[in-house]
Amino acid sequence: MPLVFTRRFRLPRLLLGALLPLAAAAQTPTAAPGARPGMSKPAVKAAAKAAPAPTAAKPTAGTSTAAKPAAGASAVAKPTGTSAAPKPAAGTSATPKPAAGSPATAKPAAGAAAAAKPTVAKPAPTKPATAKPAARTGSPDSHYRAGKVQLDQGQYAAALLELEPLAQPGARFAHAADAAYLAAVANARLRQWADAEQLLNLLRAEYPAYPNLNEALLLQGQVSLEQGDYDTALKTLGALPADFGPARDALKASYLPRLNDHGTWQRLLRRTPDDAALARAYADRLAVPNGFGTEADRPQLDALVAQFGLDAARYAGPLGPRVAAHATARKTSYNVGVLLPFEFDDPSWQKQRKNQFVTDLYAGLRLAQDSLQRAGHPVQLFAYDTGADTLRLKQVLALPELAGMDLLIGPVYKSGAKLLARYAQEHQIVCVNPLSQDGDLVLDNPWHYLNSPGAATQGRLAAQFAADAFGIGRPAVLLHEDAHDETIFADAYQATFEALGGKVSARRRFNPDVDESLAAASAGLDLAGTGHLVVASDDRKAGPYFLGVQRAAPAATRPPLLASGAWLDNPRLDPSQLNGPGIYFVQPKYIDENALGYHRFRQLYLQRQHLPPSAYASQGFDMLLFFGNALAEFGPAFQTGLATEAPAPGAVFQGYAYPNGFRDNQVVPITKLDGLEMRVVK
Repeated sequence: MPLVFTRRFRLPRLLLGALLPLAAAAQTPTAAPGARPGMSKPAVKAAAKAAPAPTAAKPTAGTSTAAKPAAGASAVAKPTGTSAAPKPAAGTSATPKPAAGSPATAKPAAGAAAAAKPTVAKPAPTKPATAKPAARTGSPDSHYRAGKVQLDQGQYAAALLELEPLAQPGARFAHAADAAYLAAVANARLRQWADAEQLLNLLRAEYPAYPNLNEALLLQGQVSLEQGDYDTALKTLGALPADFGPARDALKASYLPRLNDHGTWQRLLRRTPDDAALARAYADRLAVPNGFGTEADRPQLDALVAQFGLDAARYAGPLGPRVAAHATARKTSYNVGVLLPFEFDDPSWQKQRKNQFVTDLYAGLRLAQDSLQRAGHPVQLFAYDTGADTLRLKQVLALPELAGMDLLIGPVYKSGAKLLARYAQEHQIVCVNPLSQDGDLVLDNPWHYLNSPGAATQGRLAAQFAADAFGIGRPAVLLHEDAHDETIFADAYQATFEALGGKVSARRRFNPDVDESLAAASAGLDLAGTGHLVVASDDRKAGPYFLGVQRAAPAATRPPLLASGAWLDNPRLDPSQLNGPGIYFVQPKYIDENALGYHRFRQLYLQRQHLPPSAYASQGFDMLLFFGNALAEFGPAFQTGLATEAPAPGAVFQGYAYPNGFRDNQVVPITKLDGLEMRVVK
């Protein structure tokens, strides 16, 4: 008897179970992909029940208290890794085990595991290759029917074993297209998005006449959204007919609010200017409390409201972070929490020496506190030892007193920076990272600032300088180290220079520790026809090598060189080699040692510490002076004030600027040696 497939009933029911419930569940932690699919509950009900949100572990006693580090205080070793919570059993929420005496999460009933069928007790994600045709018995129709039953019962891994082999063209199965779609649904339920995408691509390529192709397109749109491929998702969803409009718009409404990158939003709006759901989601993303919109986005927002007939009253309020009353209250004195890895519990000289930069940074903060006091802008510093891992930091963040701070400074490691940034946003307290140049840390958080310019900002402003100073008539050659910051710098440099009308004729990356890589990066370069050469690397070996490459060109056709300011501190390079016309430096932390402000700071530091200030002490001093004055002028929620404030000169460094919602410093000095005297050219 031929197999009859009731397409109109089965596929829509599976599709509804696979899409929006998964979108909601994506907001909460889930168990491992194959977590107990043998439960006999129906597929739709099982997916619709969102996983419980994890419960935060109660912090243990003995957390750090506000303590002033002694001179020469302890040192910090680089963390060997972040603290990780114990891996939960399948089906439980991924919650760290509470400390002794804190409420513990109830254990599952003893018979809970027994509910799963023995044959699927460990349903690890199964690839098509694991289904061995030689071991299969029975007809393809019987495997197909079994796969559908297992899918309905939530046994997704087992269903894949039955359905995936039938989907292959070589199987010559009459319902291969249906098998491919159902196997993709099973992969989606297991959150195996890449595998689901492969099956959907197979379906579209091998079975283009599939009657339910629109359901497959809807699922493929969700798969692309789950993987962060918004361009492909919108293109796929745009191919659906009008009767799929409500389902398509519901899918966009579930996923687009997760997108935090302003540049990606702008690209999507340019590519799909008539997408009403996209426009509405972007308008909401600008205007929600703590959204990333600023008043600079107002003209575009008003245009979207007019074009798509959005509720004007909904978007009429001021753009920017919505602040609680405590964040706007003006005070006579402000409290500043300093969260740094002092590591007081390890007084060994090895640790003290390695951690000297933390001690210097804090010494600079203390000196700035005295200067602010004399200027009538008092701040109180409260130091917290965060240790070298996230466990100690989590304990500090659990202290009730921290929520009463007006400003937070720290930490110095990336894993801790993300934790503190999340805390700052939740409690609406501005947090300043003192050392990081990772602009990604502050992209979607109006309460998080970088004291330094991000790598992308340095690349963008360096390219603007090059276009003005060297012109865009001849192309640039861009060489960069194969490290994260240097790659980000190069990406921003190339994008900005080309947007200004210039061209990058060659872009090459290199590993400075490999001689062959250095040679390959410089091989065959046409420097005679080059407008300027850019080398993005702080490495001590790369500086002398590429300086030699530039100087090897004839003087008449030798292009200008734009390099890192770290070359000036490279012991392998003599200042006379870097002197004269044609060599420029991107130097975000340039200090004019002849300036009156630096002389005054150095004198005060020597009186206090009996040592000349290090670069870290200088950064601590300048940073607290700037943000302490911002507190005095605008109050704790000073984002709007900084966004409209003109660039302010620093007491030690060249200055600070956070215009138009930028949250990394937009002052990037470009310098050069002229007669062995350092000069700022921009």
